[in-house]
Amino acid sequence: MAINEKIIRITKEAKDASMALSVTGHDVKNKALKAMAQGLKKNAKDIASANKKDLMQAKRTGFSRALIDRLTLNQKRIGAMIKSIEDVINLKDPIGEITRMWKRPNGLIIGKMRVPIGVICIIYESRPNVTCDCAALCIKSGNAVILKGGKEAINTNAALVKMLKQAMVKSGLPASAIGFIDTTDRKAVDIILNQNSHIDLVIPRGGEGLIRAVAKKSTIPVIKHYKGVCHTYVDKDADLKKAAQICFNAKVQRPGVCNAMETLLVDESIASRFLPPMIEMFKKANVEIRGCKRTMQIIKAIKAAKKSDWHEEYLDLILAVKIVNGLDKAIEHITEYGSRHSDAIITQNHKTALEFLKRVDSACVYANASTRFTDGYEFGLGAEIGISTDKIHARGPMALEELTSYKYIILGSGQIRR
Repeated sequence: MAINEKIIRITKEAKDASMALSVTGHDVKNKALKAMAQGLKKNAKDIASANKKDLMQAKRTGFSRALIDRLTLNQKRIGAMIKSIEDVINLKDPIGEITRMWKRPNGLIIGKMRVPIGVICIIYESRPNVTCDCAALCIKSGNAVILKGGKEAINTNAALVKMLKQAMVKSGLPASAIGFIDTTDRKAVDIILNQNSHIDLVIPRGGEGLIRAVAKKSTIPVIKHYKGVCHTYVDKDADLKKAAQICFNAKVQRPGVCNAMETLLVDESIASRFLPPMIEMFKKANVEIRGCKRTMQIIKAIKAAKKSDWHEEYLDLILAVKIVNGLDKAIEHITEYGSRHSDAIITQNHKTALEFLKRVDSACVYANASTRFTDGYEFGLGAEIGISTDKIHARGPMALEELTSYKYIILGSGQIRR
């Protein structure tokens, strides 16, 4: 079958399945999720074996350590995927919820009811845990899902989708509710983005180039997350010990993800005290530092930051460092160079913290915590289908509620309009 025909068939079958899912009760949907979690446990060795093939190819291709880390599925991460599905099971089903109801003078009762979006297509790179997280969230919220992962994870994703489809069938739900585009042909994405009669929403997850290409070509609404240029600003009133721990975690704990810190901003009044031990910590962790001129006056053996570094999402053990003259200059820098993903301030001054929280226009704004918490699981949302830096329909970690739309329901007793 030609690739065009195959994709059209998958999207049409997903659309048909979405109609069935939209009226499926939460007990049946939870039964499917339980079967998914059990399938992960039962097939963990086969999934790990498929992942090993992808990792071997990634190393031959010359992937960076950070990208290989994103691709890796070990037993701990498979366990985290199982836990994520179990958490989604325990979340309240949003479908059918009446979020607001009011009565008009003519006696009409009008309400807003949560409904599924329909068919959601996820186009993503590297991280195979996305496959299970997205499937679980879509099924729980009554949506069909079409998964188009990158060629670097094709074997892992194929093994995961096989297990997910088996769980659907076991639960009496259509396997076609989880569609999988198993080709690595680049034309596939262009074909997908023209299926506006079958797909209701596209969510790209990956590098900025992928997301901009999808947004440009798509005939379907797109929720975007261009990149995570995340900042941490260490204020003059910061607890420096606490600041060092937070900054180290934000950069080093997992540098290849979108909520890792890419730029460290430090108030000039504490820079000479804070930066030497902080950068020494980073160097011991093999972090490459790229500093502004003032930073280089304090720390000699570092690279000079270029203007392009302030825009950069490194996704690696590289950090840009800049000394700023107070809160206003820190916010000015974040506004100019940030991606409106996640930004943090470290300060013991409550008024300054509130000012930062109010003025920084990002999806997630922190006071005295690592940006690494921008994650559906960490927010108590069970998992996430992505982190939106858009402002319309959804913003920040997207979980069950963000995968719904609404319709108005109107209850009458014979009213006619005069």
